[in-house]
Amino acid sequence: MEVVEFGPMTSELRAELEGDEDDPFEARGITLRYRPKERHVVLRDADGRHVASAGLVLADAELAGRRFPVVGLGGVLVRASHRGRGLAREVVSAALAVAETLGPEFVVLFCHDDRAGLYRKLGFVTVDAEVSVRQPDGYARMPQVTMWRALRASARWPDGPLTLQTLPF
Repeated sequence: MEVVEFGPMTSELRAELEGDEDDPFEARGITLRYRPKERHVVLRDADGRHVASAGLVLADAELAGRRFPVVGLGGVLVRASHRGRGLAREVVSAALAVAETLGPEFVVLFCHDDRAGLYRKLGFVTVDAEVSVRQPDGYARMPQVTMWRALRASARWPDGPLTLQTLPF
């Protein structure tokens, strides 16, 4: 697999990754608005097809009275025909390598409960406190699992409720 980096997701690439799936992120019932990712890390197979993707954004968070930047990880998707081969782990690992170069001390993600195990294996920790995210009409409670991971050995995650100052990713 070849790792490719680029900016925002194009409609062509999204269509290639999603194929004919109606709801590839299984987001039905989630009413929050999410922001587009600014950067993407994509895996391309030997035939040049894009088979997995993870998006990254920079965002501001507030925790324990401290405001700080984080790298947001989201939009992790493996083409249906390529699932079960460890490509989610591979594309997230490649995205984490990019995240380490962006400056913030932490990466944060939101996921369905049944996917949290993958992220735990990659060093992510669940945020146990309440998480609020910006929405067009104010702030809302995040219904998905929120997880974080340090991008620097010296980084320490503070305790307390987390507020994301932007739309979630």
